[in-house]
Amino acid sequence: MSQSANSSPLKLGWEEWISLPDLGLPAMRAKVDTGARTSSLHATDIEPFGSARKPRVRFTVHPIPGNDDLVIPCSAEIKDRREITSSNGESEMRFVIESLLSIGGKSWPVELTLTDRRGMALHMLLGRQALGEDVAVVPAERFCQPELDYSVYSSPHIRKAAPKRALRIAVLSREDNYSTRRLVDEGESRGHTVEVIDTTRCYMSINTLAPDIYYDGKRLPRYDAVIPRIGASITPYGTALLRQFETLGTYCVNGSSGISASRDKLHAHQILAQHKIGMPTTAFAASPKDTANLIDIVGGAPMIVKLLESTQGKGVVLAETRKAAESVITAFRGLKANFLVQHFVKEAAGEDIRCMVIGGKVVGAIKRTGADGDFRSNLHLGGSAKRVKITKEERDTAIRATRAFGLHMAGVDMLRSESGPKVLEVNSSPGFEGIEKAMGKNLVSALYDQIETRIRPAPVRKTKLTRTEG
Repeated sequence: MSQSANSSPLKLGWEEWISLPDLGLPAMRAKVDTGARTSSLHATDIEPFGSARKPRVRFTVHPIPGNDDLVIPCSAEIKDRREITSSNGESEMRFVIESLLSIGGKSWPVELTLTDRRGMALHMLLGRQALGEDVAVVPAERFCQPELDYSVYSSPHIRKAAPKRALRIAVLSREDNYSTRRLVDEGESRGHTVEVIDTTRCYMSINTLAPDIYYDGKRLPRYDAVIPRIGASITPYGTALLRQFETLGTYCVNGSSGISASRDKLHAHQILAQHKIGMPTTAFAASPKDTANLIDIVGGAPMIVKLLESTQGKGVVLAETRKAAESVITAFRGLKANFLVQHFVKEAAGEDIRCMVIGGKVVGAIKRTGADGDFRSNLHLGGSAKRVKITKEERDTAIRATRAFGLHMAGVDMLRSESGPKVLEVNSSPGFEGIEKAMGKNLVSALYDQIETRIRPAPVRKTKLTRTEG
């Protein structure tokens, strides 16, 4: 801290109200101890993360002594690790971080060691290194500077005012593709640590006291967020793993139930119908005796016959005549495959709209056109894409469809029909390559905006906070 030669020293008592704005801690009571050389902050769940080149540490803080209901998650760059000897003679290796300290309208950077001070009357100790020559300590007095108030943690604005902290994020993916690399690169560019986890190499310990997830023989660390990119072939195991993360309290961009429902095409269409969301007329039956009625329900040929487990346009057949439809249905039944039949929207002319919905907003939209002679518009099958302007009705439909599955990110595929947009699919693991390249726009950034907003260090509180607690 620097002051002019004519300014008076900052007067402190043995106890003062302080704030650590870099850590999202606007009000704490601290013990000012000139007998201690270093300063310390009471922290729990202390865990280093990040690269060896730029190591970081994350931890949680209970700013109000005696009130474990208020928890503030924090992270900071590791400046050092030192052996610290406490007043009772015990030595401990502690991580050292740096944060801005504010007292009485003045601010300056200080080094803080992280330690568990549970049971202590105050959760912050200011040592002489943090005080400097321009501070005068009067040991017999307390609260020489203006007092703050714990009620600030109840303010609805604390989430917006909280600093952005470095997060530890897991991407559940078995593929090294464009989308996975973009998720890693964008997250790291924001200062986060992003780790790609092969879903099938994880295994779970399921018990009441300490449910855990293991990977290659080691227990996985705590993650702030999980971005699931679970392939269709491993949906049951992938969603089971995701439920384990949910049990641990980890924020999952898309939840297990939403992914399971969106992958089951029959269930997905039932959800769309339940929420009155436009879609092509769809029929499903188990008995071969119902084939003729199935065809009639969807308006006859031409019609679509679609495997329930189909992805990327595979297992989707256009039956142009009634006889062709009966043949395809008979063949699928002979393979004991589950399928549904749908009305064919002729006016779509082999084109569909893909809307990328993130955080309840449409952040991008493209029109996909099938290859010559192919009614399917999937880019994986040789289709092309270009940026498109969508209508308000199409935008609202995409958002409602995503919300119906409880998803925070989805690719909503729809057809433009004479009676309005018809949703074909809600993809819970949409790819970013086609839509980002067609739009020339960074859409992964919108996903990280959503993650950072959801897990900013806002307080977790169960009881009313008062200034006199602790």
